[in-house]
Amino acid sequence: MVEKGEALISEEEAAQYDRQIRLWGLDAQKRLRASRVLLVGLKGLGAEVAKNLILSGVKGITLLDHEQVTEDSARAQFLIPAGSLDQNRAEASLERAQNLNPMVEVKADPERAADKPDEFFLGFDAVCLTCCPRDLQVRLDQLCHKNNIKFFSGDVFGYHGFMFSDLGVEHHYVEEKPKVVKPERSDEPEAKKPKLDPKETTLVKKTASFCQLKTALEVDWTSEKAKFALKRTPADYFLLQVLLKFRTDKGRDPVPETVGEDSELLLQIRNDVMEKLGVSVELLPDSFVSYCFSEMAPVCAVVGGVLGQELVKALSQRDAPHRNFFFFNGMKGSGVVDCLGVQ
Repeated sequence: MVEKGEALISEEEAAQYDRQIRLWGLDAQKRLRASRVLLVGLKGLGAEVAKNLILSGVKGITLLDHEQVTEDSARAQFLIPAGSLDQNRAEASLERAQNLNPMVEVKADPERAADKPDEFFLGFDAVCLTCCPRDLQVRLDQLCHKNNIKFFSGDVFGYHGFMFSDLGVEHHYVEEKPKVVKPERSDEPEAKKPKLDPKETTLVKKTASFCQLKTALEVDWTSEKAKFALKRTPADYFLLQVLLKFRTDKGRDPVPETVGEDSELLLQIRNDVMEKLGVSVELLPDSFVSYCFSEMAPVCAVVGGVLGQELVKALSQRDAPHRNFFFFNGMKGSGVVDCLGVQ
């Protein structure tokens, strides 16, 4: 056994995760190895996140999804084998997910996340929601924030994707920095100044504070600070508000089968949401309705990669986390925004 402190990693695990241990250290890998994660939603994005977490070497992951496999949900979902239509998405994904890494405990739960009692979520170190309604995201974020559980949520809508993280009031982590080398004695003034040696590094302890999702979605855009930040806030922040409202009102996401009807409703919701927020509808031009239907596999891969990476960083307490939003626009690029709309 490879031992350090109270945690143990077997020789087999040390060999399996050798590259990762060399990359972020044994302590970080031990924290990952002791972590249990709940992943809600097994569409395309959920599959990407599951893959990344299982390969990273967490202790266990529970796949929670009450929905059945449909042709649409299976398009971007590589964990579901052919011939699985009408099966539960979590259960259909279980075998391939487990085969990714036999050292990780992978479980499937076919129940509805909204019906689970609070106590259920307290058994995890991190909770990650995908394709969930806004009220459930807010409820579980508040629960996790109160109980010091890492909270993440994400979604993909066509060319657009987002990630939100709440790691609590105080999230402690370490960051690798170049080591400061003391100068040798010299009469030259420049020699007296400390220098950075890129060949040597040291780990610096840091702390970051996170706000809750409810706060991040209910920014007062009439305040002076918010008005200043508005210039640097991507339109995808407001698009997210519109799409979450659509999901709440219709109980589903926009689909190509009803593109005409859904496009009209999206534009109406856009007008209502922007008016309620006190911002101009010009921040979200009408053209957005052409690029937010269905999940696209490449977008799932990008957003799932970022979401998985942030989960790994949070659980291992290694490297600076995103705070709090990450947005991806397949037509333009990506951006990071904090809880007050300030990049």
